[in-house]
Amino acid sequence: MAEFTMELNDEQKEVRDWLHGFAADVIRPAAAEWDEREETPWPVIQEAAKVGIYSLDFYAQQYFDATGLGIPMAMEELFWGDAGIALSIVGTGLAAVGVLANGTEEQIGTWIPQMYGEPNDVKVAAFCSSEPDAGSDVASMRTRAVYDEAKDEWVINGTKTWATNGGIANVHVVVASVDPGLGSKGHASFIVPPGTPGLTQGQKFKKHGIRASHTAEVVLDGVRVPGSCLLGGKEKLDERLARAREKARKSGDRVKNAAMATFEASRPAVGAMAVGTARAAYEVALDYARTREQFGRPIIDNQGVAFQLADMRTQIDAARLLVWRASWMAVNGRPFEAAEGSMSKLLASETAKKVTAQAIQILGGNGYTREYPVERMHRDAAIYTIFEGTSEIQRLVISRTISGMPIR
Repeated sequence: MAEFTMELNDEQKEVRDWLHGFAADVIRPAAAEWDEREETPWPVIQEAAKVGIYSLDFYAQQYFDATGLGIPMAMEELFWGDAGIALSIVGTGLAAVGVLANGTEEQIGTWIPQMYGEPNDVKVAAFCSSEPDAGSDVASMRTRAVYDEAKDEWVINGTKTWATNGGIANVHVVVASVDPGLGSKGHASFIVPPGTPGLTQGQKFKKHGIRASHTAEVVLDGVRVPGSCLLGGKEKLDERLARAREKARKSGDRVKNAAMATFEASRPAVGAMAVGTARAAYEVALDYARTREQFGRPIIDNQGVAFQLADMRTQIDAARLLVWRASWMAVNGRPFEAAEGSMSKLLASETAKKVTAQAIQILGGNGYTREYPVERMHRDAAIYTIFEGTSEIQRLVISRTISGMPIR
């Protein structure tokens, strides 16, 4: 088990500086254009693939970093560049992690390379879980997968929403209910291969922020996939369902609590994204306050501005420390006894919204225009308090965890 540390080692610093350079030289110059176009920034993804950032190998190296700091460090630097483009670069990773976590070696070897493609022919993947009536309440998922034993196929019907890369992906990973009576424990994940009949893109969302990231509905109408596309295989699924039914009979709500614990482990990565956006806005505001003069002196000489910057920096550092702590705990198998994963996501996301708003205020009228990036950063920051569980859900998880009440 790695010791907890607040200091990156030499290798991590080298990776951080490399990512920062890519974010500064490639992502930032393209950010305003792709935000206005509201389209997937394929040329930037291709550049990321050519240098090795857009690849399974890169994310696997960060994911298996024994300190737990690889992923949050990478997320912070990329999202410091631009949240919309960064999400387009890392969005495939969510689907890939779903296959890595649940798939067989054969499934991993078959499907993950198809998610990324090649540097000269990049592909993307989509992870489809949320539904119009099942966002935070994952247990109410309506998408169903029914096994056709005669053909060894699964038939999937339902509608997914808020899917990053939904409809444009080469490979879709779809979460569906195979036993509605078990709630979230009755879910399974399926690969939907390229060109499968019945899968179509529904509404593409015109978003307030992260506009360079494609977000859409995915409609599944009689989608048939081979039995081999059930992640982990049917034998493993049947064993898991049998255990879940027995646990549900004996322990009731504890089944749902175990499901919530799974989501806890992924939330620090979103917190790191928020930290990156907040840090970017803070740095713009700090530089502006040092150079912008009013009444014959830089505005940072005014206590009202200086104190805001002091609070912004303090909040960003506090959020990063909570993210790092939760990330270290997750990779080292430490239980989140006080919902530390939700704590990190809550503070970081709320900090991003507040800090980006303060940055606009410090820049005044300039901050309200698209000539300066803090306006875009503020729009982007709004998503962090919504996806991967709203701030209200994080507070619910934290409060119920520390009180010992069941999380429903």
